[in-house]
Amino acid sequence: MIELPLIEIVSEVDAAVGDEVFGEIASYQWLVFTSPNGVRFFFAEFFRRFRDIRALGGARLAVVGPGTAAELNALHLDVDVMPKEHVGEALVQALAAFESLENLKVLVVTGDRNRDVVIQGLADQQAIVDQLPVYATESVAAGASDAAADFRQHGADAILFASGSAVESFVQQASTLAPRPGATRPLAGSIGPVTTEVMKRVGMPVDFQATEATLEGLVAAVVKKFGA
Repeated sequence: MIELPLIEIVSEVDAAVGDEVFGEIASYQWLVFTSPNGVRFFFAEFFRRFRDIRALGGARLAVVGPGTAAELNALHLDVDVMPKEHVGEALVQALAAFESLENLKVLVVTGDRNRDVVIQGLADQQAIVDQLPVYATESVAAGASDAAADFRQHGADAILFASGSAVESFVQQASTLAPRPGATRPLAGSIGPVTTEVMKRVGMPVDFQATEATLEGLVAAVVKKFGA
């Protein structure tokens, strides 16, 4: 297995927005997390400001998928809503099915490149929505690494993409990552529908997609594809 990091996730919280959101954190009826990174960076900032988890108040918690739920569970926090399909559109539908969102105050914790479907969907349900980006996704120049040299020389059976940002970074660096003549041309695998959408948009073939949008689901898709 070749590990080729294409993106880097870094903490990034606008000071003014953070002050405003955390100053009224106990007033939210829902905290919505769209990724495991969102949970990690949100609570890093939260515990920098507060000593007691009870400062969260009585907010319910919603997540897009099991990886995000696991991060909350590690903090001994239970999840109230998680959709069966792990995409933003399904998360909004699951929240609306749980209860009327009209006039409820909702905080959506995101990164800097998140799609706006959750924000817009909640607004369409007449919720009062605030957004708090807590991390930034930056491209990593991978072409000079030993892993990239190995990939160029030998190729791989499959290349796995766990986010749309990684797809975009790979395409931007395609000239420095292209396998040489004679190298094995990899099949391209996607962690889920959002990443698949980005792959199709940039013209990349999608040879297989995980049934469940988690790293475990992606591994299972590889095993199924190659019959191991």
